[in-house]
Amino acid sequence: MKPQLSERVKKRDFPGEFLEVILSAASDPSTISFAGGLPNPTTLPVEEVSEASKKVFEKFGYVALQYSQAQGFLPLRQKIADRYKKTMGIEYSADDIIITAGSQQALDLVAASLVDPGDEIVVENPSYLAALQVFHHYDPKVLTVDLNEDGLDVEQLVELLKDHNPKFMYIIPNFQNPTGLTYKEETRAALAEALKGTDTVLLEDNPYGELRFTGKSGNSLAYYLGEQCCALGTFSKIVSPGMRIGWIACPNKELRDKLVMYKSALDLHTNIFGQMLMDQYLEDNDLDEQIRKAAAVYGEKANRMMACMEKYLPEGVEFTRPEGGMFLWVTLPEGVKAVDVQNAALKRKVAVVAGDPFYEYERDVRTMRINYSNSSDEQMEEGMKILGEVMAEYIK
Repeated sequence: MKPQLSERVKKRDFPGEFLEVILSAASDPSTISFAGGLPNPTTLPVEEVSEASKKVFEKFGYVALQYSQAQGFLPLRQKIADRYKKTMGIEYSADDIIITAGSQQALDLVAASLVDPGDEIVVENPSYLAALQVFHHYDPKVLTVDLNEDGLDVEQLVELLKDHNPKFMYIIPNFQNPTGLTYKEETRAALAEALKGTDTVLLEDNPYGELRFTGKSGNSLAYYLGEQCCALGTFSKIVSPGMRIGWIACPNKELRDKLVMYKSALDLHTNIFGQMLMDQYLEDNDLDEQIRKAAAVYGEKANRMMACMEKYLPEGVEFTRPEGGMFLWVTLPEGVKAVDVQNAALKRKVAVVAGDPFYEYERDVRTMRINYSNSSDEQMEEGMKILGEVMAEYIK
């Protein structure tokens, strides 16, 4: 028997090839991996979550194991709405929040609800490779806008919008994945002004935004755009990635109703025990203190990584200096392909991700993403030494 596969799954998955590198490296204890985006295990609140688990069963009993509603556990949705007001000054109600299986499902829900084959969408150039992978399932025409040191190139966006009416635009304005860049406030305001008056939904992904270890936070685009902005968030980077608890904050009722309806058909609801567990954890613990501890760890890791890069990487190699998050972006000298460096380093048991899958159209680029969140000091020292030697060979 030969399965009659859909055209969607038969397509060659370009980003998937690089995801295999990331996942294989993460599962190989002999490999020093700077490829993934795993939270450091020392930041995960094991004891606190364990205690919350006991309380969930004491409070809810069998209800914690039963079916639930598609939009999510109301007390958790209220806590998320309250936190937006506390930390960003944005007024959401619990009704505006949809709980998802991580922000990855949120990306899928929005794309499925807005995009028909051939519809236009806009992404940063480069952008998050797993987001591009999700969007490709719906056969859009992908338009790109370059990043610069201030964030998105707004002038380029303005020119693009003169001739196009994209269904949505996807951005990561805080500690962007893959570059680690953060949009300046002037860029955020100008971007919002460019989108006002259009029917383009802005999809603002913010998985790392609270993990700031230096500098000052900027406004969410929801501050400027109101219901034109869907804000995505997750507890994966600050509490637990394995619980898969993320959300969409969508104040536009027409779109929100369609998202909930589609989610209901897709999975009925996100893991209700996980939602109750997260809610109880938030009830019993100071999330701000948890974030401060995690951000301090990542600040130390970032500084250590940059010191190792300055020590071992050859002259002519440049890298971004993030103010938070988990990644920085390396640019090799002209004529050096990052994928060659990636493959050669992997043979020496050091994993990085070449920049190719983060771009919609460019290939054989000279950029690569480096993760610093989940490596020991010894691994950074040894890994950067090896990576520097590999780079030097190709630069010659």
